[in-house]
Amino acid sequence: NQDSLDKAIAIRQKQLAEFNAEEKDLLQSISALKSAITVLSKHHSAGALVQMSRSNVLTIAASLGHALQRHASMLQGVLTPSELRAAAAFVQAPEDYFDATPTFRQSYAPQSGEIFGILRQMLETFESNLSAAQKEELANQKAYEELKAAKQDEIKAGQDQVDTKTGELATTDENNAQAKVDVEDTKASLSADEQFLMMLKEKCAMTDKEWEERQKTRQLEMEAVSQALAVLSGDDAHDLFTRTFNPSFLQIEGSDRREAAAKVLSTVADKVHNPRLATLAYQVKLDAFTRVKKAIDDMIAQLLKEKDDEIKHKDFCTDEFHTNQLQTEQKDREEQD
Repeated sequence: NQDSLDKAIAIRQKQLAEFNAEEKDLLQSISALKSAITVLSKHHSAGALVQMSRSNVLTIAASLGHALQRHASMLQGVLTPSELRAAAAFVQAPEDYFDATPTFRQSYAPQSGEIFGILRQMLETFESNLSAAQKEELANQKAYEELKAAKQDEIKAGQDQVDTKTGELATTDENNAQAKVDVEDTKASLSADEQFLMMLKEKCAMTDKEWEERQKTRQLEMEAVSQALAVLSGDDAHDLFTRTFNPSFLQIEGSDRREAAAKVLSTVADKVHNPRLATLAYQVKLDAFTRVKKAIDDMIAQLLKEKDDEIKHKDFCTDEFHTNQLQTEQKDREEQD
């Protein structure tokens, strides 16, 4: 559109220059013809009794010759061949058309009358062409202004579109850059989650194995404590432990209940490498029954608490494993998208 506008401007400038030159020539020719016609009009109105000065005759001839030469193409078809020959003859020998001694009243009047008619006809033609050229110039100027306005609107619309696309491109580039950053962040987060998941799997796998071992150990410890309590307290201790653990009691006979109970505890302590049971076995041998019974009760409470803590820890590990696995799968899908 800018190229089209530049071409239109160049064409318009050329048109305007040609019109100005043509208008200037026509105005000069019209002015000269009007002056010549005025002089001849005065000569004819005096009844050919007034002698025309030589300078006036030469001026008229010069004006006519210039107009004929300058606007020859414009006069084609306007003047007849005989009129063209008469005009050319006048231009070449203007003084022959006007006698210097009017007393003889030669035949210049018909000749000058013919020149006068030719001048008027040329004047009308020039004025008509000047009017047409001016109207055409106005039309050209209007068309140019309309074309210029249309092209400027198109250029503005195109520039607005370019600005819009440039803004959209900048936004797209920014979004793309942010998306790349998000992808890198997601990859980093995914990598961290995967590492945590691996660690969690190892930990949970170890926890499962340890859980089974601890359950076996805890069962042995409970059985040992229950047996020791049964030996020491007889039926009362048996009822208390039944309400708490509901285990199967081994019937241990013998007169020395303390020794038997201590033996049960020390045997299990050695098997599971539990120093607490070993200490309790030692206390059973030496301490009073009340203190021994309290120690056994404390051991039972501690074992129950440890059991609850282990269950909570196992549940936490399982929940974390499933949660992390779900998050990792979701980030895998986001990265693929």
